[in-house]
Amino acid sequence: MTPLATTDTPLAEVLDDDLATRITTAFGHETVGELLHTLPRRYRQHGQRYDRRELVDGERVTIVGEVLSSSTREISSRTSKRRGELTTLTVEDGGTTFKVVFFYSRGIKFVLPVGTVAMFDGNVSWYGRSLQLKHPEFLVLRPVSGARGELRGSGNLAALARLSAELTAEGGPSLFDRPLLPIYPTKQGVTSWELLGAVVTVLRALVPVVDPLDPTVRAAAGLMDLDDALRKAHLPDTVAEKDAAGYRLRFDEAISLQILLGARRRFAARDPGPACPPVASGVRAELEARLPFTLTTGQREVLADITADLATDEPMNRLLQGEVGSGKTVVALLAMLQVVDTGRQCVLLAPTEVLATQHHRSLVAMLGDLGAAGRLGAAEQATRVVLLTGSMSTAARREALLDIVTGEAGIVVGTHAVIQDSVDFFDLGLVVVDEQHRFGVRQRDRLRGKGRDGLVPHLLVMTATPIPRTIAMTVFGDLEVSELAELPGGRRPISTSVVPARDKPRWLQRAWERVREEVEAGHRAYIVCSRIDADTGDEADAGPDDGVDLDGRPPLVAAVDLHAQLAAGPLAGLRVGLMHGRLPPEEKDAAMADFAAGELDVLVATTVIEVGVDVPEATVMVVMDADRFGVSQLHQLRGRVGRGGLPGLCLLVTTAPEGGRAMERLRAVAATTDGFALARLDLEQRREGDVLGDAQSGALSALRLLSVVDDGELIEIARRHAEEILDEDPGLDAHPALAERVARLAGDESSDYLFRS
Repeated sequence: MTPLATTDTPLAEVLDDDLATRITTAFGHETVGELLHTLPRRYRQHGQRYDRRELVDGERVTIVGEVLSSSTREISSRTSKRRGELTTLTVEDGGTTFKVVFFYSRGIKFVLPVGTVAMFDGNVSWYGRSLQLKHPEFLVLRPVSGARGELRGSGNLAALARLSAELTAEGGPSLFDRPLLPIYPTKQGVTSWELLGAVVTVLRALVPVVDPLDPTVRAAAGLMDLDDALRKAHLPDTVAEKDAAGYRLRFDEAISLQILLGARRRFAARDPGPACPPVASGVRAELEARLPFTLTTGQREVLADITADLATDEPMNRLLQGEVGSGKTVVALLAMLQVVDTGRQCVLLAPTEVLATQHHRSLVAMLGDLGAAGRLGAAEQATRVVLLTGSMSTAARREALLDIVTGEAGIVVGTHAVIQDSVDFFDLGLVVVDEQHRFGVRQRDRLRGKGRDGLVPHLLVMTATPIPRTIAMTVFGDLEVSELAELPGGRRPISTSVVPARDKPRWLQRAWERVREEVEAGHRAYIVCSRIDADTGDEADAGPDDGVDLDGRPPLVAAVDLHAQLAAGPLAGLRVGLMHGRLPPEEKDAAMADFAAGELDVLVATTVIEVGVDVPEATVMVVMDADRFGVSQLHQLRGRVGRGGLPGLCLLVTTAPEGGRAMERLRAVAATTDGFALARLDLEQRREGDVLGDAQSGALSALRLLSVVDDGELIEIARRHAEEILDEDPGLDAHPALAERVARLAGDESSDYLFRS
């Protein structure tokens, strides 16, 4: 008799030790609840017809059908004296015919004679124009008169048949007569049928599950009861039941996540922030009056929201996502100056020293005498912009730290080193985090201690890799989201073309000619490679697997090698520089400075120039092995050109074959400059785990069923209910089962902020 179980019961108490251990090893499941949240990858319907065009060689399939014909002949091994029979069955399933082959299996013809209805499970292959299953597991569902032999099934199907017989003896239906038969993922030797057997076993033992959601919430959201959902998700009678069960289980993950994010938001707002209302005659107002361009409508609207946030004593927590070149930096600068006008400090964090140095240079240039406090010729209300990086000399670092602790530095630019305990601010009011670096909960808690008199600094996170709003609501769910999609008036459209270097080598030659033409016109060019040299792996984030065998293609182009080849060949006579991540910081800075100053015509680089680098004279970018980059990354890269009012050109060089997913991806990038549209395409092709990177950590990585790509509407509904629950019961005291789920989702972060009063 199987013992009774709850969702927290260890699998080893319900299943035999071997199967429980193998499931834990393969899937990481240790409890009944974790197993039940592994849903079938598909469901086999009686009479379902296979589309021959969609079947992939080697794919595991399950067919249920009648044996239409059978042939057997004697065979022998060429390498041994082994003799036996080759039995070939013709089985029809839903109008699709398969050849089922058994080698050296005497007696199969008597167990599976013509007319038998059986289930076969194995890997499909193409043999000529025929679909073939070799040595599949099988189970006889309806024998015919005269069938001989005791064997009625093989392997895991036979074991599952015994379990089905037990269910039938108890008055339930046979597993194999169900209208929808679940097919589970196979992993590390744990078969679909073993998982089905394990699921059926634990469902038989499972006591009714306590639903963590109130009946009112379930009714309002149209949700199935949790106990029913766990059972119907695996053994539904109809497609509608299957869909409703899956929706309920995804909703549970969504509402748990939204409660977690809502708790973070409330915790962040628990302590007061530094109120920084605008100052009419301050440095911000002076810079706005001097700007040589007019802010776009989008910039003005976003800036208005940020201005209002900073003016209150509730800490701002805002994400600013915008198109490449949409003007996020000037918005951030004006926000920082609003804080500086009140006598407080700001810090701008960048992911790399190259970008930090670039930001420092840009801010100093934009401010002019407004950023030269303490120097001759400084404006009356000027502030000081200080750079702090790990590679600075001891003397320079000591001077920067002194400016920070005394408050002489109104704006500090640096890498994550600036939030270390050794860095003390005089009065930190605003933290701006630029590009792909999003602080975790603990890091933001550390920033809370950087404020003065217990005040929590405001936080602005910026990214030029836009993602659809419903997805941003989940990934950055503890931040308010602002978007900048409109390009400033000075930006010119970027023309993008794909260069199929393998099929049309003349096109690559023409690409180098275009680079030379741009340089001769007084412009500059980037050339980006995915790896540093032939001995290193990719420095870039490789794009999604497009199913192409790379062995038949040329090796990836390395920056060091290409630099030498171009300087001696197609670009001979031009000033060609090199920059990559392994160079010492001073050499990287020197290369970037020379390129920006016009001392270099062409910069061969890796993706260290991906974000933030701003050289207005750069008009052309060539991306080598472009198929090795994701859509959003390519969009980021080409955003480095066309920034000075001149037309930009981006050439995507690839050896990928026509017709593959890689080429499709590149054509899509060439077809539009809409970053939001490309971000959705990137998510659809690569899925969120690949695209969101570090953001997909912690609670997000614990999600088993919810897709931030596909479940946007569900997430919005869950967020509304989560807010209502937290408004009424912020500590979840009246929702203990839900509190347990949320705490489990939070993991070891929960002690930092979750449900503190």
